[in-house]
Amino acid sequence: MPNLYSDDRLRLAARLYYIDGLGQNEVAKFVKVSQAKVSRLLALARERGIVRITVADYEPRHTELEAQIRARFGLGTVVVIKTVEGFTNTDLRKAVGHFAADALNALIKPGDVVAIAGGRTIHELVHHLPEARNKALTIVQAMGSVDSSVSAFDAQEVGRVVAQRLGGSFLALNAPAYIPEKRTRDTLLKLPQVRAVHDHLDRAQVAIVGLGTLENSVFVERGVLSPDDIQELREAGAVGEVCGRFFDKNGEECDTDWRDQVMSADLAQLRKIPQTVGVVSGNDRSGAIAAAVRGKLIGGLVIDESGAAALLASSPLPSRRKAR
Repeated sequence: MPNLYSDDRLRLAARLYYIDGLGQNEVAKFVKVSQAKVSRLLALARERGIVRITVADYEPRHTELEAQIRARFGLGTVVVIKTVEGFTNTDLRKAVGHFAADALNALIKPGDVVAIAGGRTIHELVHHLPEARNKALTIVQAMGSVDSSVSAFDAQEVGRVVAQRLGGSFLALNAPAYIPEKRTRDTLLKLPQVRAVHDHLDRAQVAIVGLGTLENSVFVERGVLSPDDIQELREAGAVGEVCGRFFDKNGEECDTDWRDQVMSADLAQLRKIPQTVGVVSGNDRSGAIAAAVRGKLIGGLVIDESGAAALLASSPLPSRRKAR
């Protein structure tokens, strides 16, 4: 078929379709082919270079909001992804994951130790990382399993994806995120394989974490927290959660039983990591983000446009926590 049609005939079909805006049925009448063959003619026109499709460059990042957040909160890395009105929460996560992956990849240097938590937005993001497979990373699971039914959003699955795509090894924290008793939790922390994970967390150069709230977190969604638990945490001043640890408006861990039951990177470890990046989507995390900044739990932020606007609208300049 390619040799049956001259370049001039293909130019005619392309002109009628792309410039004059005729439908394929009308193009078929002009060119004297069946309507079913018009699509093939247009494809041939592209193959022969008669049609060259160009797309005006699109900047997915909202640089003005990024600059405002950097100035307001003193953060280093800020990535704000543009969104379209009417986006669902799923759409927001997909947009952030698709367009922020390159920026996150640029933060991760060959040989780095990378701590990673779970989350739906983080899940989308890591699946868009380039398949470099040559960075020789050590990926460390930063929190235990949420429950017995491991999902694609959990830290152990997300971590494996990062190791596969960028290259390197994965250290799993083979324990539940919460242990019913402090004594049992402390015994597990002494196990060599758990100690090895925490030793690597101490040496991490980058951490990728989500920020939850009492109303919207994986622990609420999966039924780990009961309404009574949520009320207890609220009364203790909790405004956010990172790696299963609940913190107050100043970014300090709340003094509840949960503090002695969690298996994850602790807040002191997160503060020591040079690049701890919070990855979120949606406009309901402003209080948690501002508190995490006050407590120096994050030094960078990846967020969608609606969430960034809500953060700027609701949060005054945070008083920075003194370094210890």
